Amino acid sequence: MVWFKRIVIGTLIFVIFAFFHYSLPSRDIVRIVGTDVKRMDVGTGSWFWAEADAGSLAGDTRDVRFVDAVWPNGNVRVYRNEDTNWGWPPYLKFDSGNLNAEAKSLVSGKDDPQWVAVTHYGWRFKLLSMFPNVIGLKPVDGPDVTLIPWFNIIFLTLLGALILWIWRFFRRLKQRHVDPVLENVTETADDFMDGLGDTASAARQRATGAGTRLGRWIDTWRPKHKRRYRD
Repeated sequence: MVWFKRIVIGTLIFVIFAFFHYSLPSRDIVRIVGTDVKRMDVGTGSWFWAEADAGSLAGDTRDVRFVDAVWPNGNVRVYRNEDTNWGWPPYLKFDSGNLNAEAKSLVSGKDDPQWVAVTHYGWRFKLLSMFPNVIGLKPVDGPDVTLIPWFNIIFLTLLGALILWIWRFFRRLKQRHVDPVLENVTETADDFMDGLGDTASAARQRATGAGTRLGRWIDTWRPKHKRRYRD
């Protein structure tokens, strides 16, 4: 049973970690090399796609904007550029068109690279045609710039404080209202068992005494040399 409990707890921790890893923003320092618009069928993997652009008709097949980039080591990186609208994650992104124009203005080549910090959420998973979604672009001085994830730090700190407060609240609630009831129930059960034991002991003594008296009475009918009880 212990291993089953560990599996359940481990699975729950993994799901929570994956949820926040997917939803919270991340930043990559890359060089943008171009933008593109493709006609995509997102019906099969719609869970990992945003909604259609604000003001556009929603559907499984639609035009999706992409931002093509390159890592400092030369590996490619592709982002999608979709509005999140009022959906999840709640980034309230309605400006994918403006972001597409900004990405075009930041396109650069190898000889004169313009490094850009791309803020995004999501994962790149080729098998399911999953792409991280761009939510912000910011030019930086170089590929070695240190970026501190202040939003994630503040969010996770506040979330941890909220979870701690909720845990302490229910702990105090348990101590004040649940534990006294359990103690009373336990004491009542102990008293009942003690009383039951005393009653059983008394009944056993009475039965023993009655048996002794009965045996003595029966002995009075036996010959004197065969009696069990001697006066």
